[in-house]
Amino acid sequence: MTGHQLNTSVPTRLPSGRNATAEKLLVAASELMIERASIEVSLSDIAQKSGVNAALVKYHFGNKDGLLLALLARDAATEMSQLEYLISQPITPTAKLRLHIGGIIRAYHQFPYMNRLIHYLLHESSTEAADEVSQFFVAPLLDFHRRLLAEGVKAGEFRDIDPVLFYTSLIGACDHLFFGRHAMSRATGVGPVTDEVCRDYIKHMEALIFGGMLKERMASSE
Repeated sequence: MTGHQLNTSVPTRLPSGRNATAEKLLVAASELMIERASIEVSLSDIAQKSGVNAALVKYHFGNKDGLLLALLARDAATEMSQLEYLISQPITPTAKLRLHIGGIIRAYHQFPYMNRLIHYLLHESSTEAADEVSQFFVAPLLDFHRRLLAEGVKAGEFRDIDPVLFYTSLIGACDHLFFGRHAMSRATGVGPVTDEVCRDYIKHMEALIFGGMLKERMASSE
């Protein structure tokens, strides 16, 4: 790690346990969702773009929701795997939180359909899918926030913050940047979430979060 920088990019390849055909289907689904700015893509469209028979979706994923669940798990994998690494680093809790804020926002930016997938799988799919999303996305993030906030309080850097409220604030802010962007574009004419918008939003969220939770002596040194 140099200059407190972590690799927060999400992998474009699947874990070694997934075969090439399944990977092609996931890559095609991801590319289509980015191109169309929507998760409403058909199995036939995914099959055509991947060059794979649509019937193989059932073989590899069970159904379309299974494919969407696997796609979300793939896209979130690196950010989730970084949590244990980040919490163990010999840097201040404030530095860890700064890296985490940037990593989460960049993950949403790299895969702008991620928030829609989370909403769909948690609220509109099966109970089993919702349970899996909670297990590989929600629960690890909540646990990380709980431990990092406790570390920051112990170090005298953070005010005492409820982890659930913190999770709601950070993830909700990330979510709305992308999920609410369409509504804002209609109301105010704002453009898409570009790299520049992403960088500005990271700075904005850092200032907003740190301004509300850092102890005075830490805030004055930022």
